Amino acid sequence: MAYFSSLRPQSSSSAIKIVNPAEHDDKVKMQAKRDSPQRQCRNILIYGSCRYQDKGCIYYHPPVEGSNNPPRPESPLPASLSAQAVNAPVFVPKAPFHVIASPSPTSESPFIPSPSPSTFYPNHDEYDDYGDSESLSHQTPQSLEHQLVNQFQVDYDDHASPMGNYYQSQQATFVRQPLDYHLYSHPTPDAFSSTHFVSDAIREELHKRSEASQLVPLPGHNLPDELQGYHSLALLEPSVTERRKFFSWYSTVYRATSSNDGVPYALRRVENFRLMNQAAFGAIETWSRVEHPSIVRVREAFTTRAFNDNSLVVAYEYYPNAQTLFEMHIKQKPPVFQHGRLSTFSAALPEATLWSYMIQIASAVKVVHEAGLAVRMVDATKIIVTGKNKIRIGSCGIADVLMYDPRQDTAIAQQEDLAMFGRLVFALCCNNLAAMNTLPKALDMMGRQYSADVKALALYLISKPGPHKSITQVIDMIGTNRFLHEIDDISVNRLEAELMSELENGRLVRLLCKFGFINERPVFAREPRWSETGDRYIIKLFRDYVFHQVDENGNPVINLSHVLACLNKLDAGTDERIMLVSRDEQSCLVVSYKDVKACVDAAFGDLARASR
Repeated sequence: MAYFSSLRPQSSSSAIKIVNPAEHDDKVKMQAKRDSPQRQCRNILIYGSCRYQDKGCIYYHPPVEGSNNPPRPESPLPASLSAQAVNAPVFVPKAPFHVIASPSPTSESPFIPSPSPSTFYPNHDEYDDYGDSESLSHQTPQSLEHQLVNQFQVDYDDHASPMGNYYQSQQATFVRQPLDYHLYSHPTPDAFSSTHFVSDAIREELHKRSEASQLVPLPGHNLPDELQGYHSLALLEPSVTERRKFFSWYSTVYRATSSNDGVPYALRRVENFRLMNQAAFGAIETWSRVEHPSIVRVREAFTTRAFNDNSLVVAYEYYPNAQTLFEMHIKQKPPVFQHGRLSTFSAALPEATLWSYMIQIASAVKVVHEAGLAVRMVDATKIIVTGKNKIRIGSCGIADVLMYDPRQDTAIAQQEDLAMFGRLVFALCCNNLAAMNTLPKALDMMGRQYSADVKALALYLISKPGPHKSITQVIDMIGTNRFLHEIDDISVNRLEAELMSELENGRLVRLLCKFGFINERPVFAREPRWSETGDRYIIKLFRDYVFHQVDENGNPVINLSHVLACLNKLDAGTDERIMLVSRDEQSCLVVSYKDVKACVDAAFGDLARASR
């Protein structure tokens, strides 16, 4: 019987499946609603526009107000559909396929960037190079070129969009990330205005400063763990071989964090100094009240034996990644291979930059002299460059302690400031600290590269002291026009400081957006309670721990510092453990920020994969 049954031709069964008519009608309606071209495109509802409106999208797109595009005509529905056609499975092609809209060969459209909402679209599949070969074979060369330009623009928008890689599902690997691990992987095209994003150059520079201020001290320097309210000491000077004498003493610069406010400061330590008179610290108190944009502000001074000697330590404001004028303009650069041989090249300082330096130094010296003090530090190795053409005079006040003499005339020290100012100008013009040793050669070089005003000002600064020689006369020689031009850039410092305070907001906003996608999601993967089960339950409890805390009386705790601290620890994935308590207080979990970060990445990765 099996043999005969195998030889019989297979025929369709005559049995009729009994189904619920209402259920069959619902399936038909649902399938028709799903595939109906009259259903409005969801991209219109979510983003306001659909980037595939003219590229094969089958859904309805309402006409845009003010556009010349006529409304899409309604396509007639078929008269009748068979049961087999209704219940047929949806065809899914093996290879991605997109229809490229072919514009008219006669119309030339310029290269226009995609509208701003397109940057928030997820990445779609790549176009098939041979998907529409039949239609391309009937196109003219001009239309083919236009299609290729449009194709390149679509791919460029998908890859070069700054929001394209905004959220990527990554595995929970907790290694030290590079500096720009959370930045956009591609720069913003020049066609888009950077009104919503910080420019790449400023962002990278600020992040470098932020990282430099938080670097872990290198071991092996035998530094003290605590120093008069400062901790986490780190050596700032490059090597011991380049140490310069500070008058008759050696000095070293460290970075340390204050225990009072948690702000890093620069500590200059003078080795083997014994304080003979406590009144020498009176000048430090006066210097601490001097505020000027071109002066590194003095914080405090003290003596210590933490370095196994008698050391004088003066605390200043800390500027990460700052370089001295000597390191930037005068120090010999390493040789480079050029024109077949190694050669050392030192570019001359532009005159505009030189005038900017002289104006800032003159303004700072004037403020110090009016306060009854003398700078005594107008030197290329003590003036630091903290930004583009922005300098600050450092190590102020320390000479008043080292060379303390109550009988010293301040006017003589102020005249010495002008002479040091002049020697600095010659050193910057000739790229040599010893330029004053050969004055005729230095004047000849200055006359060939700079204007007569620079030469006249330098000669006045190194002239003999006199009652009429003062910083006010120097400012008059510089000229009012140059001062006004320099004042126009003073607001940049304040704006840069404000920008630095807002630097980490974008990182925390992206983290909060992930919470918004995960928490209280009603249905996902056909699971109504997806957001309250599994790893998502830990995320929910962490949300309550951060935002929904109450005090002993049941009143809400509004503590922004607690929120920022928790979010920063979560973003870094620290090993610190916290206890999460359920809302009914019947269960609790002890987890680390690293565990919570892994849960957030896993949950968001599931959502990201489902949205593709």
